[in-house]
Amino acid sequence: MNEQHQAEDSGTSAGRSAEVLWNEDTYSAWTKRFGTPAEAAAKLIKDPEAKLYPLISYFGDVKDKKIMNLMGSNGMKAVALGLLGARVAVADFSEANARYAAELAQAAGVKLTYTVSDVLHLPEATVDGSYDIVFAELGIVHYFTDLAPFMDTVYRLLAPGGQFVLRDFHPVTTKLITSKGSTAKVRKHKVTGDYFDTSLEEKRISYSKYLPSGAEPAEASQNVVFWRRWTLGEIVTAAAASGLVIGKLAEEPNLSSDVYDKGIPKTFTLTAAKK
Repeated sequence: MNEQHQAEDSGTSAGRSAEVLWNEDTYSAWTKRFGTPAEAAAKLIKDPEAKLYPLISYFGDVKDKKIMNLMGSNGMKAVALGLLGARVAVADFSEANARYAAELAQAAGVKLTYTVSDVLHLPEATVDGSYDIVFAELGIVHYFTDLAPFMDTVYRLLAPGGQFVLRDFHPVTTKLITSKGSTAKVRKHKVTGDYFDTSLEEKRISYSKYLPSGAEPAEASQNVVFWRRWTLGEIVTAAAASGLVIGKLAEEPNLSSDVYDKGIPKTFTLTAAKK
């Protein structure tokens, strides 16, 4: 074996080792948060609609509908939909998420198709224009430095008449306002941001906070992502530019409390259809 091949093999082995360790970290994080897949499945079976609130109100009757959850993480929402009779699929880049989701689906008795892939480079067999519903939610759009490819992927996935549902954090909360205080009584809000800022932000991956105390992801480079915080206008415009027909834009308060963060939009839900 020549030196070049030795170096390539060494680099590949190191990369694979880091990936394996990163996947173990991710799986452990979900187990810490939700319990084992079997434990999480038992909870889902009791009340699958609770896991889907408030999205279920936009989906309608999901029985026999073919549904894709883009960046669907550990499969919780997809499996809940499967329990309600939908034919469910997830696309996500993480092998560890796929492992947790597969075990969750098996424990719940749900058939789940899971594609491990960058959602912007899905296999052609997946992007076949056959889905009745495509959805993504909470902490999704900021991962894209250009929304056009993401919205184009949604359009290609949907069947004619299919619906896209995007629920995410409201830009007023993520871009403009800083909130401090852990109770409604002492909660204070200040305008500290720039709503029109287009810079990228370096962030830690979202699962890190669920790791066991003192644990850190095995590879620092696996722990960093870059965010682009989009305005509401940019998000809606990108969806329309892809050919989707905007149906509804609902701006939502803090749905978990009537008084906490009162008067501030915390999330939004956008629906759009492929004609």
